[in-house]
Amino acid sequence: MTDELILYTNPMSRGRIARWMLEEVGAPYRTEILQFGTTMKGDAYKTVNPMGKVPTIVHNGKVVTECAAICAYLADAFPQAGLAPPTDRRADYYRWLFFGAGPLEAAVSNRALGFEVPPDRERMIGYGSYADVMDTLEKAVQANPYIAGDVFSAADVYVGAQIGWGLQFGTIEKRPAFEEYFGRLASREACRRANEKDNAAAAELQKAG
Repeated sequence: MTDELILYTNPMSRGRIARWMLEEVGAPYRTEILQFGTTMKGDAYKTVNPMGKVPTIVHNGKVVTECAAICAYLADAFPQAGLAPPTDRRADYYRWLFFGAGPLEAAVSNRALGFEVPPDRERMIGYGSYADVMDTLEKAVQANPYIAGDVFSAADVYVGAQIGWGLQFGTIEKRPAFEEYFGRLASREACRRANEKDNAAAAELQKAG
């Protein structure tokens, strides 16, 4: 099928973000579950994504990797889902989508690894400091119901998923603003469906050993 949409993922990965976005889009898709260290690094999958990482989507034969890119691509590929603002109102949408892919991702990952940027080296790091990122993110989620304004968008999927994951595993501070914002997103039907599917896939993987 020329219009086939495939998700390559693992339920214990950032693939959960892509799954959520696909559920928001509402288009039919096929899921290929890959195992860390084996099928994910195998020659067959590396012809799709040479990094040997997930998630990856393939749509109409086109490969898209990187969670932020997947979210943005799907919002544009399926405009009927209303997951991207009109092009003349995308400033905040792009700003926070790429804030999530840049400063937020880097700051949270470094924090999880126990790396703290020395104060005299903050200018060398794109995000400055973890505290700067958390304070900026807090203001962003407090300003409007959603990260880019009054309407839910693909940027909420990407940023919101990172906040939810960080709150669960302690890599993002449990500030009331973060908990309130993610609670609003987590109640969406698409988010619930995505979690149910990934939780079921995780259970199957565990059962298989």
